[in-house]
Amino acid sequence: VDQNLMDAAGSKAFFMHCLPAERGVEVTDEVVEAPYSIVFPQAENRMHAQNAIMLHVLGK
Repeated sequence: VDQNLMDAAGSKAFFMHCLPAERGVEVTDEVVEAPYSIVFPQAENRMHAQNAIMLHVLGK
């Protein structure tokens, strides 16, 4: 994913990725660090969801 693809997606588009991303292969640094990239908040939310699932499975 590069800036040209994000431009084609439009101004309301966000970039999401489950991480880890291979910078320079899957996605450019420019896209990962852009204001429309929400990869880091997405990763943090995933961590909290995974913790909740583990607690539920363990019966705690």
